[in-house]
Amino acid sequence: MTTKTIQTRDTTVKTPKPATTSKNTQPAKSPKPAKSSMSAKTTKKHPFAEGLSFKKLFFIFLIGSVFGTIYEDLLIYGQTYFATGTGVWMTHRGVIWGPFNVIYGFGAALMCWVLLRKKLENWQIFVYSAFIGGAVEYGLSFLQETFTGTTSWDYSNQIMNIAGRTTVPIMAFWGVLGLILVKIIYPFLSHLIESIPREFGERLFVLLLVFMIFNMLISWTAILRQNLRHHGVKPFTPIGEFLDAKFNDDYLRRYFPNMVRTDGK
Repeated sequence: MTTKTIQTRDTTVKTPKPATTSKNTQPAKSPKPAKSSMSAKTTKKHPFAEGLSFKKLFFIFLIGSVFGTIYEDLLIYGQTYFATGTGVWMTHRGVIWGPFNVIYGFGAALMCWVLLRKKLENWQIFVYSAFIGGAVEYGLSFLQETFTGTTSWDYSNQIMNIAGRTTVPIMAFWGVLGLILVKIIYPFLSHLIESIPREFGERLFVLLLVFMIFNMLISWTAILRQNLRHHGVKPFTPIGEFLDAKFNDDYLRRYFPNMVRTDGK
């Protein structure tokens, strides 16, 4: 009788072991939701063209170039309309293919890069923007006249002009544009650009970058070749012959109607 009672007690003591095993099986499935949440957080933290990256500045350059063309076209139309009663549409571009006035695009990208790197007061933004806009306008005018023998704008007859390449009132206008760009336009454009799907944005960036490099290279090379042609320099490579045949003076005049030769020819 005593032996049987001991065996029954031993069996009773050993029975809880399966319960201990079932508790160990539950924690193995818990890490899976953590991985998916981490991947979602990683995707949100790294949008396309984050911060003041070259990719974002490039898209701002493109957008600024397009709006610069629209602004110049409307300005010329308004001036000719009030002067003659008949408006004249005249496309102002910086390249042959596409509505890109690269002066405005370059100015917008440079302003964003300079003005948004640290906190500035409104008066500082205005002053820096005025200086940047005037410097870009003056510098590009100087380079154009030096290397191509042409000018696309001349402010010699306007008050407070600086060598006819820019004026103080126009610099003040650039200052106002810089304020509007930093305070209103950039936050909207930044959000819009970063909302582009990352994979699509990367491909679009490469495509547009290659196109614009080729576009600017062909356009400005054709203008340089035009200057050499006007000085009697004959083409000495197949590229020069191609440029003379494809992009002659009449062709370039259609795309750069406001470009005037400084030698009067």
